[in-house]
Amino acid sequence: MKKIILVVFFLLCSITSIHSQTVIGKYAGEFLAIGVGGRALAMGGAQTAIVNDVTSGYWNPAGLARINYPQVALMHEEHFGNLVNYNYGAVAIPYGKDMSFGLSIMRSSIDGIPDSRDAGLDINGVPLPRDQYQKFSRLDNSKITEFSNADWAMYLTFAKRYSDNFYWGANVKLISRSLAEYSAFGIGFDIGAVYMPMENLFLGANIQDVTTTLVAWSTGRNELISPTAKVGAAYALQFLGGRIMPAIDLDLRFENRKTASTFNIGPVSFDAHAGFEFNYKNIFAVRAGYNDVKQFTVGAGIFLPKLQIDYSFARFSQSETERLPDTHRISLILTLEQPKFMRDGM
Repeated sequence: MKKIILVVFFLLCSITSIHSQTVIGKYAGEFLAIGVGGRALAMGGAQTAIVNDVTSGYWNPAGLARINYPQVALMHEEHFGNLVNYNYGAVAIPYGKDMSFGLSIMRSSIDGIPDSRDAGLDINGVPLPRDQYQKFSRLDNSKITEFSNADWAMYLTFAKRYSDNFYWGANVKLISRSLAEYSAFGIGFDIGAVYMPMENLFLGANIQDVTTTLVAWSTGRNELISPTAKVGAAYALQFLGGRIMPAIDLDLRFENRKTASTFNIGPVSFDAHAGFEFNYKNIFAVRAGYNDVKQFTVGAGIFLPKLQIDYSFARFSQSETERLPDTHRISLILTLEQPKFMRDGM
C-alpha cells in the first residue's frame, strides 16, 4: 500500500512539473526500456546481436531482415502488484528476397489514479480553487475523480539483407504520452546492424533515438530523449545435441546517470546485459540472464508448430520486507510457416 501511495504522489507531482520548458530528461523515455518478448527478457535483454524474429523492431531493427515468414507477437505483463499494465503487439512480413517490414505497438499505463485537485476544502469547509490545492485542510470525497497515465509507442521498421552475413535496419518511432488532461507527442529514429564475421559469431549494434527525440507536451514543456548506443556479441556452440549461446550487450548513454548505471566515465554511463540460452533442437529452450537494473532473470520456451511460447521471471529485490512483487512475463510468437507465405528466393 505504501508503494502505491508513493506512485500516486509522484504522478500528482508530475502534473505540476510538466509546465516547465525544454529539458533533457534522464528518464524521459524510460518506459521504452521495459523490453519485449519472453526470450529476450529471460536473457537479461542481451539481444542486440542475436534477435532474429518479429521482436527485432524493438531490440535491433536489422534483425528483422532474418525472418523468412510473416510473424505476429503478443505480450502482457503487470508491474508493482498489478498497478502498472504493459501490453505489446507486433507484426512483421518479409518482402522480396532481402527486405522486411514491421509494425510494433507498446502501451504502459496506470489507470484509475485518484485525482483530488478539485476536492480540497479549507479549514472552514470552503472549496479551494485548483491552484491553491496545496493549502487544503481536508478533502470532499464526493469530488475526487480519476485519471490515467498512459504511454504509447509505435515502431515502423524497415530491414534489408545487404549480404549473407550483414543486415541493416531502421525504425521510425512515434511516441504519445498522456497524464490527466495533458498530452505529449514525439518522433524518433533508430538505426541498427548485424554482422556475422564467421560461422556462429554474431555482432550487433543499435543506436536508439539517433537524432535525439523531442517529446512536446501540450503545456509547452519539451523533453529530449538522448541517444543510446547498444552493442552486442554472441557465439553459438553445439552442446548435448542442442545449441548453447552466451550473449552480452553494453548500453552507452549520455545522460549523466552516474550511480544509476553499472559504471560511468564522466557524463557517459554504461549498462551491461548478459544472457545464456540452451536450445534443444528447436523443441524447448532454457535461459538465464542479468539485466541493466541488476536483476537476475530466468525463463524457458517451447516450440510448437507455428507457435513459440516464451516465459521469463525477474525478481526486483532480495529484501523480503521491502521487496516489490516478482514479475512474470509470457509472450507468444505466431509464424505463418506455409509455402505461400515464404520469402521469395528461399
